[in-house]
Amino acid sequence: MLKSFNKIGIFGAYDIRGKYPADINEGAVKELMPSVLKALKKKGNLKIIVGHDARLSSPALYRAVVNGLKIENCKLKIVAVGMITTPMIYFLVNELAADGGIVVTASHNPKEYNGIKVVNASGLPVSGKDIYAQL
Repeated sequence: MLKSFNKIGIFGAYDIRGKYPADINEGAVKELMPSVLKALKKKGNLKIIVGHDARLSSPALYRAVVNGLKIENCKLKIVAVGMITTPMIYFLVNELAADGGIVVTASHNPKEYNGIKVVNASGLPVSGKDIYAQL
C-alpha cells in the first residue's frame, strides 16, 4: 500500500479524486506514477503529456506527477504543458502522438477536492480502479 495514501475510495471509474490533502496529496500522487505507467500498458520509450487545472492545489500536485514520472522511467519523455482544461489533454495526446496524458483536476467537484485523470494513447480515460489494480 502507498505510504502517503489512505483511502481506497478515491479510485473511481474515470479518475482518482478526493479531498486535498487528506485523501490525495503530493506524496500519494508521486507514489502512484509507477502504477499509472503500468495501467497505460505500453513498454519502452513513452511520451506522456502532463497538465493541471486552475485549482490552488493543482500546481503542487502537477509537480508531484512530473517528479514521480521522472523517478520511475528515465526513457520517458514528459511534455509538461502547465495549466490546461481537461478537453485539451485529449487534444494534445492525439496531436502530439503521445502514449498517454495526465491532468491534475477534480473536474466539477468543490474546491477542496483534487485528483488526476489519466488518458491512454487513444484519448480514452484509464480507470482509477485499473490504476489501483497495478499497485
